[in-house]
Amino acid sequence: MNTIVYEKFKNAFEQKCCQLIIEAYQASLTEKVIQLDWNENDISYELFEKMEANSKRVSKFKIHLSPEFRIPKNVSKTKGFSDKLPRIDLKMAHFALKQEFKYFFEAKRLKEKSSDLKRAYINEGMDRYISEKYPIGCMLGYLLEGKTDETIKGINSLLEKDKRNSEILNLASHKLMKSYYESNHSEIGILKHLIFDFKNISN
Repeated sequence: MNTIVYEKFKNAFEQKCCQLIIEAYQASLTEKVIQLDWNENDISYELFEKMEANSKRVSKFKIHLSPEFRIPKNVSKTKGFSDKLPRIDLKMAHFALKQEFKYFFEAKRLKEKSSDLKRAYINEGMDRYISEKYPIGCMLGYLLEGKTDETIKGINSLLEKDKRNSEILNLASHKLMKSYYESNHSEIGILKHLIFDFKNISN
């Protein structure tokens, strides 16, 4: 397949995936179902349900969704092997040009004052993309306390502490999302970050 055509389809698919999850986030703010004490998987599943219900997903985008998707990996096929497979929060897929295009979202809870959650965002989120344990996709940050910019500063401080200054998150432009960031990594290039602010959802 022509590389330019492939990249065009891949980028268009990525934009549709981001649009679906952003619209799910916006719907969750309106409905105020999500609670600040929910687990990460609870929030992810609520967003999954809203994406499933979005009429554009089928009629316009033709995207299939899978929550808590097991990522295939070479492991010994003995009892319990599937529990050892890495899992990612959301998989999105679309068939075009005789190919299956896939995109993944990995989510982590965030609080401005919690270094543990920020560290988990790096070690159990970003680094799994960077090491290519997770396939191509985007990070989701579920902000439950504090300010977005201060929380991002905290993540960047930890990266700088790890001598990873070139990998810090930088605010970038996105037509659908104000709290959108990008980080650059020698291994995989640009990693995208969508920060969903839920802290006022219960007001």
